[in-house]
Amino acid sequence: MGIISWIVLGLIAGAIAKFIMPGNDPGGFFVTIIIGIVGAVIGGFIATQLGLGGLDGFSWHSLIVAILGSLVLLVGYRMIKRA
Repeated sequence: MGIISWIVLGLIAGAIAKFIMPGNDPGGFFVTIIIGIVGAVIGGFIATQLGLGGLDGFSWHSLIVAILGSLVLLVGYRMIKRA
């Protein structure tokens, strides 16, 4: 999948990550969406490098990778901002 696809998927993943991990995040909903985009791109890159299947086109696999990347980045962001 191209970088634009990961960005669009990141918008969705960021919203889902905010739904899964609700809370009063520093920066609010829009920062969570940006974290979703960055998390999706990072998750897609790592999954591709690890050989976890071809991430060509939209699939449940790519959505899960994007959500997991977003959640990991959201947890890290919360830990840094609250410290």
